[in-house]
Amino acid sequence: MKIFPFFFAAFLYLGFANMSYAQKGRARIYKNKNVQASELYHDFNRTRDTLILKSDKKINYLYTANNSKEDVNVRVDSNSYKLPLNKLKKGRNVLVAIQSPLRIVFVVDILKEYPKSGK
Repeated sequence: MKIFPFFFAAFLYLGFANMSYAQKGRARIYKNKNVQASELYHDFNRTRDTLILKSDKKINYLYTANNSKEDVNVRVDSNSYKLPLNKLKKGRNVLVAIQSPLRIVFVVDILKEYPKSGK
């Protein structure tokens, strides 16, 4: 009976450790550290499955500079945009956000495939 608290504590520890590391390591972002690019907020949301772009200026376009069929090419024309990471291919994705006349380049590295939605 003395061993029961030990197993219970170990079970809780493993459960919380698994839950806290569930989506870490699926994607990584290499931000543009240029002073002019600091106006554009580009980072993942809390669950790390969506790329969030925000700015005081209007974001005109967002596109990938990769040479593949699955490229992202979106006309944004807004101050914010959310890009689901399941639209990006596995591997290194070079993204370009255009805020006329600036072109802000940053990299999103997809380490594990995100499930594609049925939509």
